Amino acid sequence: MACLDPSVMYRDPDRCKRQIKCLVQRFLQDKQLTGGVSAGDVILQQFDAFLSLESRSEEFLSFQPMQKRLDIFLCDFLGKTYPELWAFCQKLLILSHGQASVERGFSVNKEVEACNMQQDTFVAQRLVCDYVTLHGGVTKVPLTRQLLNSVSSARSRYRIHLDQERRKKESEAQGRKRKAEEDHLEELKRRKKSILEVSEGLARDADRFAEEAEGKAGSKMAMLISKSNLLRRGFKEKLAELEIIEKEIVAKGAELRT
Repeated sequence: MACLDPSVMYRDPDRCKRQIKCLVQRFLQDKQLTGGVSAGDVILQQFDAFLSLESRSEEFLSFQPMQKRLDIFLCDFLGKTYPELWAFCQKLLILSHGQASVERGFSVNKEVEACNMQQDTFVAQRLVCDYVTLHGGVTKVPLTRQLLNSVSSARSRYRIHLDQERRKKESEAQGRKRKAEEDHLEELKRRKKSILEVSEGLARDADRFAEEAEGKAGSKMAMLISKSNLLRRGFKEKLAELEIIEKEIVAKGAELRT
């Protein structure tokens, strides 16, 4: 089933081809594949074409299963262009794997209860209640000078507290804003690294198809040249995208330094 992992498709396509072939053969042995051997051949041909073209992108290299469901991701690439392959992948995705699932979202996160009463208020109320209980009731609490002075200055202390809280929130907001900007810069650097790796892979694959075409003739040569040209156009697009991201990285870095 690792052959359905987008990152594995990008990094080790030959392994994926071997695994999908074993899966097709197993379905044929169990008579679970409508159309028999000819249907299996179509699935393998489509998977080979899919690995040669669509899977050579940073979307496959950097796929994160916790951010996007695998079935939705594959459907976007297979649904229309490779219908027989997509139908076969759907069967693989619904196979039982114990408690595992091919999509996120089945586990329910623990809910966190939020209370309107802040901790300081709660503690203060408990202290008051304990003090009243200690003296046997509200009417029996001694009105000392210290208590009266504390009550008379309560408003000013509350204003000071509000001002401290405001400055604390402003400081935290600035910290969160800078953290978000730093995270964005790191994400741009990760994208740059991913696109650079993908562009190098596209160039290698384009050269490989071009070299294979030199020893072929007729329709086979035309198909290999077509694949090579398509990958080379993708390589040029990635270089342009890489240039844009590099400018964004420079601008964001300068913004953080100011």
